[in-house]
Amino acid sequence: MSHQLLTIEVTRLAAGHVRLRLTGELDYGTAPELVAAAAELHGEQHVTIDLAGVGLCDSSGLSALLVVRRGVGAIRLTGVSARLQQMLDRTGLTELLAVENTVAVDGANLRALG
Repeated sequence: MSHQLLTIEVTRLAAGHVRLRLTGELDYGTAPELVAAAAELHGEQHVTIDLAGVGLCDSSGLSALLVVRRGVGAIRLTGVSARLQQMLDRTGLTELLAVENTVAVDGANLRALG
């Protein structure tokens, strides 16, 4: 069984705002990498997490997103696939995590209308 690595690209957008662009799999083996990267964001109050490049997110990945949320002022998820959106809805996490109304389709983000 091959395990795809998680790549995290950090971009500082403005004072107190940073974007984490994730590529790969956010699962049991890689979720600690996201938590560690977020721990390095000293003083950042707004974190955008771009998930368009994430092919798999399991319950460990969801847990890591919650840990990140607790460590910073606010997070916003972008590039959320339809499958991940369904997981967030079913677990009630859409109530806790701000999800931008976009859907990742074949690597491209399409803004949903409505």
